[in-house]
Amino acid sequence: MQSVDLIIAPRWLLPIEPANTVLEHHAIAIKNGKIVAIQPAEIMRVNYTTKEYIELLNHVLMPGFVNTHTHAAMNLLRGLCDDIPLMDWLNNYIWPAEKKWLSEAFIHDGTQLAIAEMIKSGTTCFNDMYFFVPAAVKAAEEAGIRAALGITVFDVPTPCGDNAQDYLNRGLPLFEQYKNHPLIQLTMAPHAIYTSSDATLVEVRKAAERYNAYINMHVQETHDEIEQSIAKTGKRPLERLHALGLLSDKFIAIHMTQITPEEIELSAKTKISVVHCPESNMKLASGICPAQQFLNAGVNVALGTDGAASNNDLDMISEMRSAAFLSKLSEKNPTTVSAITALTMATLNGAKALGKDKIFGSLIEGKAADMIAIDLHHVNTAPAYHPTSALVYAANRHQVSDVWVAGKRLLDNHRLTTIDEIALLDNIERWERRISSN
Repeated sequence: MQSVDLIIAPRWLLPIEPANTVLEHHAIAIKNGKIVAIQPAEIMRVNYTTKEYIELLNHVLMPGFVNTHTHAAMNLLRGLCDDIPLMDWLNNYIWPAEKKWLSEAFIHDGTQLAIAEMIKSGTTCFNDMYFFVPAAVKAAEEAGIRAALGITVFDVPTPCGDNAQDYLNRGLPLFEQYKNHPLIQLTMAPHAIYTSSDATLVEVRKAAERYNAYINMHVQETHDEIEQSIAKTGKRPLERLHALGLLSDKFIAIHMTQITPEEIELSAKTKISVVHCPESNMKLASGICPAQQFLNAGVNVALGTDGAASNNDLDMISEMRSAAFLSKLSEKNPTTVSAITALTMATLNGAKALGKDKIFGSLIEGKAADMIAIDLHHVNTAPAYHPTSALVYAANRHQVSDVWVAGKRLLDNHRLTTIDEIALLDNIERWERRISSN
């Protein structure tokens, strides 16, 4: 018999790969943070011995969610301003608040709050675009979560830089500093087409090529963004990015709500990934990403929540349901973005967008043990004829009971193991008093 560190035996196991697979009464064996076997539970007991055996009689075990677009530290700005258009929200509320409050302490504490929320709702990896990256790394390391963190680049000054070159000078050395980190990935993150000149975008592309890094960018989020780009350059944003050589399988286009059929073809041809943020886009009335049309064209589509200042939560279960329902309504077709499609967008497709689908995003032998358990023994998810349907269309984030990243348990029966939740909330209350009093 082979010895392993952990065996988990849930009622249902959803590996995501192969697609549409639901395994009942199977168990998963973990050693050194990786999956070594998935077998019927009775056979697993014969073949393996373990230090720890966890039986989850009413649960689904599945890959952790990959939240492929966040501004994590903006959790400290949750609810600061609601119910106005994007550019008004940015120019008159968010950017002034950031100018006043951004600091390493703000980033660390806001990111810690976001990570606590994400772990408790089943996210095991998040792809972030914000400032003071070392402070965000510290929060992620303390929590033990997996994170992709973007070197944000603007042409305009913020507390983190005076101009594009300043952001690059401060950010690029971090690639060497964190290149061997087991849980941290760095990306390039030019904010948007309206805050980045062509010259800046070329420098971002060169830096990404130098460090073999992925590029995140808000792209075609609103109608105004497109009109401004055409007026300035004669090109729509995606066309402009293509002309500058940015579009590739390492480019992550976030939002993509204002799209033509030709742009769907271009996305497929250049092999970019698209991140759909349905709830943020609905709240800001930005538009609707044609997710199913992208998928039909062979484009990888992942899911993100955006930041809590515009969503206002980081709940990937809710995001899956919104993505499915919004697609069905906008396409006038109830078969689009099915439950299994939404679940794949929230897990494996997010890992693919980051180039990490060989490491996590599904539960197969050899991959990291990034897993979550969701209890379906609740009135809102009973009866559970089809666990995938129950997860996407009926469950809520409070049913996430346990979370593991690389085999380490970050949530144990709803209790955070690496973050002191009481101390965290006390600290956030102090931030709330400071921000609301000024």
